[in-house]
Amino acid sequence: GSSCSGAGRVTANDARWKTSPVVHKRLLTRRDRITLGFMAGVPTVLHVALVWVTALASIALAFTSWDGIGFDSIKWVGLDNFQQLFSDNPQFWPAVQHNVIWFVVLILIPTPFGLFLAVQLDKKIRFSRVYQTAFFLPVVVSLAVTGFVWQLVYNPDTGLINSLIGANKPGHYIDWIGDPKLNLWAVLIAASWRHTGYMMILYLAGLKGVDPSLREASSLDGANEWQTFKNVIFPTLRPTNTVVLVVTIIEALRAFDLVFVFNKGAQGTELLSILITNNIIGESSRIGYGSASTWSSSSTRAPRAPSCCRS
Repeated sequence: GSSCSGAGRVTANDARWKTSPVVHKRLLTRRDRITLGFMAGVPTVLHVALVWVTALASIALAFTSWDGIGFDSIKWVGLDNFQQLFSDNPQFWPAVQHNVIWFVVLILIPTPFGLFLAVQLDKKIRFSRVYQTAFFLPVVVSLAVTGFVWQLVYNPDTGLINSLIGANKPGHYIDWIGDPKLNLWAVLIAASWRHTGYMMILYLAGLKGVDPSLREASSLDGANEWQTFKNVIFPTLRPTNTVVLVVTIIEALRAFDLVFVFNKGAQGTELLSILITNNIIGESSRIGYGSASTWSSSSTRAPRAPSCCRS
């Protein structure tokens, strides 16, 4: 009897040992700590040096005159750079106007078209993956390459557009890139072509997150496809609309590659990014003036930020 009870006690003890959690305290070795410190420290130092230090330095340099050669040549000029920028630079206000036009066009044309494509592709039509790839391809391709391709399209002699409309004959050329009345709109067509695919992907991702039961409930209530989209689907895309708005503002303000490849920001295509680049790393080498241009451009972005966050 005692042996049986002893066996029972041993079994119970074994069960307790098996069910009790075993805590393993594993300490990091010196090599692990060095590795983790290196992995976390190097990106942090680079981020601070390349982002925060340069941003703070540009604020200080905006009030100076400096050609970028030797720190002893830095001269304090106060608000003179901003005064020259707003009053004496004939390119500044046209650049601001063109950036605003860029934003308005991207919002009114490629954004709704990208939403339309996303809605159609969300229906899981045949070859939808092929269509997604085709429309998203311009987003993946470098903007410089995109600009080069559209240069060929707009070529006065052998370009696709002039060939289609018969404007490639001597004396009847249409210079889409060189004409100040046309070149901005020509660049905007290329930018819209690329932006459409970007918007399509963003809205398609948003549509994938819509609860299917909402569509079913709307269908049971007798709503047609347009009513379902307008009253049920589109309101649920509010977070996506916020992302779209922010992305479009950023795209409009940092527009550079296409214009630079087309005609280097010549008359008719002045942009803030071109103005900043020409003064900081171009022939002008006016670091202080370029820094003032940078922060003037950033100030146009600031008023939109709170509204984007609230939405």
